[in-house]
Amino acid sequence: MQERAVLITGAARRIGAATARVLHAAGARIVVHCHRSRAAADALADELNRARPDSCAVVQADLLQAASLPRLAEDAARAFGRLDGLVNNASSFYATPLGKIGLAEWEDLIGSNLRAPLFLSQAAAPRLREARGAIVNIVDIHAERPLRDFVVYSVAKAGLAGLTRSLALELAPEIRVNGVAPGAILWPEAGKHFSSDERARITQQTPLERVGSPEDVAGAVKYLLFDAPFVTGEIIAVDGGRRLLL
Repeated sequence: MQERAVLITGAARRIGAATARVLHAAGARIVVHCHRSRAAADALADELNRARPDSCAVVQADLLQAASLPRLAEDAARAFGRLDGLVNNASSFYATPLGKIGLAEWEDLIGSNLRAPLFLSQAAAPRLREARGAIVNIVDIHAERPLRDFVVYSVAKAGLAGLTRSLALELAPEIRVNGVAPGAILWPEAGKHFSSDERARITQQTPLERVGSPEDVAGAVKYLLFDAPFVTGEIIAVDGGRRLLL
């Protein structure tokens, strides 16, 4: 696995950073993508390179600028001379109640959660074919059951689930494409979504009666990238069973 190189979008923090650490610990070389979080991305790269020299690089791009995505894919492949995996992790997340949805919210949420994964996967496909690599999209359990007041986000993740299955057909047999659908893993940092009562209710609705960790998601990503050679077109829920009660 030490020869394999993986690009993770939005990898400077939270689930993206945890995924970078888990894949790196398994021996992969990591290309950390960031947009505004360059300082955090550089700090993560320094951490990983101290653990294993020349094993992590940073690339910076605005995923909403579709014209920049081919360059991003090439920069990632150039970092280590190959590209074996792509994790489409970067995501905007906030409420858009019906009646208050504008084009700016549509462009941001659809752009980060659906359009960017499509065009970045398309740009990375030639390199991934050379390596017989894999793509993992970070979806959401609410792709199947929409989250109230999160209309555009829910639509975007539903589209990403469909894109995952479609790309699995389009890119076979050289490239496998799968998804991971997290449930309650990390609460939003802004604190304006999900009151303490709502968080307690969500936890109680989860059969395992707890919130998951970023490492739970990262472990599923690792499995789909490296340990599932006969799996494609699948979306694994990492939600403690919560979707069973939605």
